Amino acid sequence: MNELPEIHKFGGSCLRDASDLNRIAEVMLNSTNPCIIVVSALWGTTDRLMRAAKEPRYAGRLVNDLASQHLRFAPNLINSPLHDTFQMVLKGIEDSLEILATDRDDSGAYNRLLAAGERLSALVVAFALSEHGIDAHPVGSEDIGLCLDGTTTAQTVDMKQSTKLLQRSALYGTPVVTGWFGQGKDGNIALLGRGGSDHTATALAALLDAQRVVLWKDVLGIYPVNPRWGVHSSPIPYLGYAEAIEFSHIDAPIIHPATVEPVYALGIPIEIRHLYSYEKTGMKTVIGPDIHELSAPKGIACIPKVACIVVETKYMHRSTSALSDVLQEFNAANIRICSFESNNAQWRFIIPQHEVNRSIGLLNQRFDEVSFNYYAAMVSLIGNTGEHKLTIPSIENGWVSAQLNSSQHSTHLLTQRSDISNLLEELMTQLSIGANNDN
Repeated sequence: MNELPEIHKFGGSCLRDASDLNRIAEVMLNSTNPCIIVVSALWGTTDRLMRAAKEPRYAGRLVNDLASQHLRFAPNLINSPLHDTFQMVLKGIEDSLEILATDRDDSGAYNRLLAAGERLSALVVAFALSEHGIDAHPVGSEDIGLCLDGTTTAQTVDMKQSTKLLQRSALYGTPVVTGWFGQGKDGNIALLGRGGSDHTATALAALLDAQRVVLWKDVLGIYPVNPRWGVHSSPIPYLGYAEAIEFSHIDAPIIHPATVEPVYALGIPIEIRHLYSYEKTGMKTVIGPDIHELSAPKGIACIPKVACIVVETKYMHRSTSALSDVLQEFNAANIRICSFESNNAQWRFIIPQHEVNRSIGLLNQRFDEVSFNYYAAMVSLIGNTGEHKLTIPSIENGWVSAQLNSSQHSTHLLTQRSDISNLLEELMTQLSIGANNDN
């Protein structure tokens, strides 16, 4: 590739039926730059594979169903040279399920099973694009040297090792790369977390110094308030990298939490677009370098039903080391920490209410004075909140019960109000959030 490419990622929500493949072909044909495609499994496929792993005796029926589903997307695939590879992937599903039928703890078979969803998707998408005259071909991410920083599962792509091993020669034409998985540190397949194809896309962008990453989804962009709360708003036109990271960690499942990391230092922009509405409305969210001149929050994230755990450390010796150990224990126990802050006398953790008993149990092994309180929600103001600290609704008016730590890009608040939708709408009005988001 002589020109710098664009990375286009299509998630499962953009792969629901054959008409989606026609729309993807339109996107590729309208692009004036070289493109690399990253795909997730077809809509619902990963969930079906996960269920089958628990009930492997249904292997035969599942394989037939998956074959039929994918051939509905690309019926002529059966007469293509890719059909042999298609059959090999299906056979691999059968083999993995046979292993899991006798040993459900075989992580290698489980990962190979789940990775087959992306492999089938890449085959179908590549073939469909080729029928539109596009020089597309499927590419397995581990086959081109994309390495993950872990074994079995991983949080991120191993950028250093991937830089050494990346097979650029395989990325000719319009490659359709499998998202979500890669080669683990032990040489076997490892998986990223759900939604990890976003991270695959940005990792490839960083490795190839791409012009931009476009994440095609079934939403117009990232909203100031998660639509699940029933609060009407338009997508945020621009988010800085740090702001996007805050959203992804708190209340915006639109992007995977590790999405921004590979491109942060390189300044490669990420665009979130709706597969069908973008062409008509032009609405999107661009994520790029942090801009500090705007002095107002851009959005409100919310985690309902949280608990605030307070640990009295009383100026303990080696408190930094002890805190590091506690955070590692929480991570190993898969306990989500929504927010935490510490000083020489006290630590404060915000966690989901259903994790209180496990969390207290871990902390009581080290500390005598541990207490907690329940709150209706943790509300976070996302954006450059530095100039807005004086305008945050006060504790006295009942909106906010307590204020937590603040940073340049977020301020966290605790509330006892149970009418969360009303609270979020009131806060949006009070802080003029979303007022300039209409395109």
